[in-house]
Amino acid sequence: MNLPQIPLGPLQARELRGAHGGPFDLDLAPGRCTVLSGPSGIGKSLLLRMLADLDPNQGRVSLAGVSRESLPASTWRRLVTYLAAESGWWEDNVAAHFADLDAVRPLLPQVKLDPTLLQAQVMQLSTGERQRLALLRAVVQKPRFLLLDEPTAALDPASRDGVEQLLGRLLANGMGLLLVSHDGEQARRLADVRLLLDQQGLHEVTA
Repeated sequence: MNLPQIPLGPLQARELRGAHGGPFDLDLAPGRCTVLSGPSGIGKSLLLRMLADLDPNQGRVSLAGVSRESLPASTWRRLVTYLAAESGWWEDNVAAHFADLDAVRPLLPQVKLDPTLLQAQVMQLSTGERQRLALLRAVVQKPRFLLLDEPTAALDPASRDGVEQLLGRLLANGMGLLLVSHDGEQARRLADVRLLLDQQGLHEVTA
């Protein structure tokens, strides 16, 4: 799929709301990492899914000034990609989930994965392997913003460090990140901006 020629710019939401959350106002900058935290069940995943237009929502959302409504839903989700903590797999083998195997092969060692996993069956993968492969599946599509729901929750420290280093390279290349994490140390390592979602709403953490 050829993506439209949209310049680098912010992902913005105004009065974004769904059946169980909002309204939210949000400004995410390209090349910056925003870490979102808050109690379990407060609606962090819902917020990410609404930004990606995966759950019913109302409000104004735009990318570099281009309104979400002006683009096909499939195009928007390629540009603003949500990655669940446990992503879906629709084929039996791993390779079938990647349109360009040559693009993903050099990324595998960066997140501590053996390239032979591309020939594996999905059912043979550990939770952490599935989590990292799903991340790479999203990365190779070159979205403008990645919305990541606890992307390292199932990983050992070495694998987590590899993922964080990859995310750092994506940021350096201009990709924007919104990352849900309950790990305060990870937030300190990655975040340019920290947000807290609680019963009072969505607000920036400055301390």
